[in-house]
Amino acid sequence: ARTLKGRGVSFLEDKEGWHGKALKPDEAEKALDELGREPSRTFEVAKPPDWSPPPLKNVPFMSIVMPTYAEPVATRKAYGEALAVLGRSQSEVVVLDAEVSNSTHSEDFKKEHPERFFEMYIAEQQMVAAAVGMQVLGLVPFASTFAAFLTRAYDFIRMAAVSRANIRLSGSHAGVSIGEDGPSQMALEDLAMMRAVHGSTVLYPCDGNQTAQLVREMAMRDGISYIRTTREKTPIVHPPDARFFAGGSSQLRAGKNDKVTVIAAGITVHEALKAHDELAKEGIAIRVIDAYSVKPIDKGGILAHVKATGYRFVVVEDHWAEGGLGDAVLAALAEADSGAVTLRYRHLAVREMPGSARPAELLDAAGISAKHIVAAVRTLLD
Repeated sequence: ARTLKGRGVSFLEDKEGWHGKALKPDEAEKALDELGREPSRTFEVAKPPDWSPPPLKNVPFMSIVMPTYAEPVATRKAYGEALAVLGRSQSEVVVLDAEVSNSTHSEDFKKEHPERFFEMYIAEQQMVAAAVGMQVLGLVPFASTFAAFLTRAYDFIRMAAVSRANIRLSGSHAGVSIGEDGPSQMALEDLAMMRAVHGSTVLYPCDGNQTAQLVREMAMRDGISYIRTTREKTPIVHPPDARFFAGGSSQLRAGKNDKVTVIAAGITVHEALKAHDELAKEGIAIRVIDAYSVKPIDKGGILAHVKATGYRFVVVEDHWAEGGLGDAVLAALAEADSGAVTLRYRHLAVREMPGSARPAELLDAAGISAKHIVAAVRTLLD
């Protein structure tokens, strides 16, 4: 671009040491003498052609009937199918992807609405930047890639928050549960990354029914929202008529004799349910909570469940120990009016660099599988 910093001012042009430094009054006068003292300067730039979304009767998002599932499905697949359904009723919905649409399943939208699908190739920063521009036009953009690759665009995500942009991001292939692809593809810091964005919403569904509902929720929300999806097919644990919203949680197992609350999200929900069944054989009752809304987290609900089990609880997550669900839960309890109590707590998270193996093997090696949840519960009770 042949840029010269300070161009046009003799004592500034191409000189070191002036970045971010205010001019003194006499320096400012000299600079104005050299630049000219016009109070306002206008520069003509090319204007884009007029554009409007294709004509389509737009149905309110809450009125759109989302897909439902009875058989196991990967939440990344449910994400793509939910986008396709939204696109049928809302002409403002557009989808961007960073050349992995066959993996994120945004290709499901592409097949039905190719004129509103934008292939950004391996350019995650540009993808987020384009999404920000699209929402200025009144569009509802969803941008997706592997969750690990969103780290490349974090500066643009941060600046989108500064700009008060309304964009929706999806990160697939999160955590050690992706299996054989190995640690370079495993997002293990994405929850921490997205929780730190101002005003963000962070969602982590565990099954297809929950995913479809939360995709619609994202379409209606302001600010930056992020949904973390799973590579493997997961069982359906929520009925088709269940409703989910940002700031909520779901009680999957509970009874009056529960001794410990286990809080999970996404893939670890299924490990927690296995642990529940294993402990039930021994007469040990635990409560299983699906904290699908990592931010905002359900402060009141989590406090009530933890209190009901004598402030004994386990948090299990497919994420590094720092900045994810565990920290969100502890922060919620610290901010809640729980009084002077002693928390008896175990945090199961990924703490060692994972390798390449089958998903079940990696969950076990990371210490976040069902057998490790069972062991953590027993430790709390001992």
